[in-house]
Amino acid sequence: MMKKFFILILTTMLTLSMNAQDVKLLPPQKKGGMPLMEALANRKTNRDFSQQELTKQQLSNLLWAASGVNREDGRRTAPTARNAQEIDIYVLNKEGAYLYEPKEHILRLIAAGDHRTKGASQERFQECPLMLIFVANYDKMEGFSQEAKDLYGGTDSGYISQNVYLYCASEGLATCALGSVHRDKLQELLKYNGKAILGQSVGVAK
Repeated sequence: MMKKFFILILTTMLTLSMNAQDVKLLPPQKKGGMPLMEALANRKTNRDFSQQELTKQQLSNLLWAASGVNREDGRRTAPTARNAQEIDIYVLNKEGAYLYEPKEHILRLIAAGDHRTKGASQERFQECPLMLIFVANYDKMEGFSQEAKDLYGGTDSGYISQNVYLYCASEGLATCALGSVHRDKLQELLKYNGKAILGQSVGVAK
């Protein structure tokens, strides 16, 4: 009986390790898409998403558009105060909670399992296939006063959120920025030194 129990535990652990791990993203597509003025004309909040997941290419393009590296000196698609690059993007999906690493263009696994209910506080968004969480990382903001951390954390998250909106407009995806997130639960889960500024749902529009 005990042997069967240990085999069951080992099998479960192996299954989890295979299903949730770091994700090497596809190279982002940096050409094409909707012209900027058309994307601006189509930019909107859309809360009506299906359960269909984004393709691997869409996920890669989305994260690069949000705050990917677009120059050889390591600067990003979204500006930050003093080039602090202090906004970390966490990705919650049914497989796990991940941190986007722009330099390597990978998703680093933080916690396996479905933690989407710990993101958005509104139930209608807790089943969205993809939830982005924008976190002001205070470890990257040395020399900033608390007032400056609050100001630039909010401002710089806004730039990233708008990049997501424009990519979704170009791609025909549904997205919605959310100020109402479970900040205490997210900090406990993700173990960051900072503040969750915004969440943003992304899904295939119905």
